Amino acid sequence: MTRRTFFAMLAPAASAAADEWAEMLGRYVNAEHLVDYAALKAHREPLDRWAARIAEPWPAGSTDARKAGLINAYNALTIRWILDNYPVESIWRTKKPFTVARHRVDGKLVSLDDIEGELRKMDPRIHGALVCAGRSCPPLRREPYRADAVSGQLDDNFRAWLAMPGRNSFDAARNVARVSKIFDWYKGDFDRLGGVRAVFARYSPQFRAGMKIEYQTYRWGLNDSSGLGAGYSEWNFLRDKVLN
Repeated sequence: MTRRTFFAMLAPAASAAADEWAEMLGRYVNAEHLVDYAALKAHREPLDRWAARIAEPWPAGSTDARKAGLINAYNALTIRWILDNYPVESIWRTKKPFTVARHRVDGKLVSLDDIEGELRKMDPRIHGALVCAGRSCPPLRREPYRADAVSGQLDDNFRAWLAMPGRNSFDAARNVARVSKIFDWYKGDFDRLGGVRAVFARYSPQFRAGMKIEYQTYRWGLNDSSGLGAGYSEWNFLRDKVLN
């Protein structure tokens, strides 16, 4: 297998493992971008094989190859961590979900925060692609990110995210943009794209320059297609974060 083939679909993974990740996304992620965790837990072997592949050292590749590989790794390893603890109403009901280096990627033991931190240095648009298993997360794309297409995929996912009712909305009548808390948390990252207003103007035709910006409460309930986590409240999150 050549290096080019290695990175062609899911950097870094052998093509068979890449096909498995693509099949899992297509089978267990629905049109609303929610995950059927119960069904996936019953058939998790392909995901575990995929995780074993990305644990090995990665061959050198392009920046886009690494970017695509790390986005896929973050999303898949988050799902895998949920499966390890399922059923659970929120990722915050698990033990230190983001800060503990319990995942092996590219030969190194890393946390989800470590993966996110490397990606943040590469491209602010990754905030529209990383899915931390919450109901307010950006849409979980139903295909892998690819080295040869990642820039277009990130643009596409960003547009889809801003157009999702309940996650971002642009009300011309009230002249208000009610947007994800992510744009507040990572405001400094978006400054590299000209600021959050420039991002909204670029990716949402509904945005108007004079709109007042309001940040929505982030819903940390599990992004489970069964409805598990739908009732997980802001109070639940605050309590669980303290206990964590």
